[in-house]
Amino acid sequence: MAYEVAAPKYVRLAQTLQGRIEDGAYPPGTLVPSENQLVQAFGMSRPTVVRALELLKRDGWLESRQGYGTIVRGRPEAVEQKDQRGRDALERDESASSRRLVQVEQVRIPPRVASILGVPKRAKVLVRRLLVEDEGEPVELASSYFPAGLVDGTDLADAAPLTEGLRAHVESRKRVRFDHVAERVSARLPSKEEAELLALPKGEPVLSVLVVACDVSGQALQVTDVLLPGDGQELEDTYRLG
Repeated sequence: MAYEVAAPKYVRLAQTLQGRIEDGAYPPGTLVPSENQLVQAFGMSRPTVVRALELLKRDGWLESRQGYGTIVRGRPEAVEQKDQRGRDALERDESASSRRLVQVEQVRIPPRVASILGVPKRAKVLVRRLLVEDEGEPVELASSYFPAGLVDGTDLADAAPLTEGLRAHVESRKRVRFDHVAERVSARLPSKEEAELLALPKGEPVLSVLVVACDVSGQALQVTDVLLPGDGQELEDTYRLG
């Protein structure tokens, strides 16, 4: 049995602060809020805040300057080119010629998605399933799951492709803000339907990138399961040694 383990609080806080650097809320060269301000803003303990800041300094997002404070360095060069499938899944236009919306309906929620969204295991939720093609060949299948409370008042349940990203659509219709994304990568065998959509031979594995989009409090707003054919996938990362 697989168990979902939440990231530590300091990691979630670091992800939130990193997201604010990326979207320009904390521009390069400016001071980040003080430890006291972060404690008050996020309701976390000082040790948690300190560990989050140290993590961002280690990875090159922040820098301490004697007599001045902690400043934003901006996106580290090694991270600049890193593939961010989560951001792509949230922001791409469904109506592009290389994309095909293959399913929009209420389905029984997958168990691991249920645990993330806090939905009963046998509940039904809305799924929007998008097939991405390259020169006519399927290269990605993205299934986005939404709790009922996020669907009301939006066009998410409509079968027509959205001409804006899922994030932009939801934020414009609901009083929510997508703050950060967590990605969980694993390998698995596809379902029969998934294999057919991706034109995979029987027994061919897929790489699953489970994209969890959260608000500033860490509450999951949307979960997207991005499936990629197993062959031809290569993971690469660059990081500092402490």
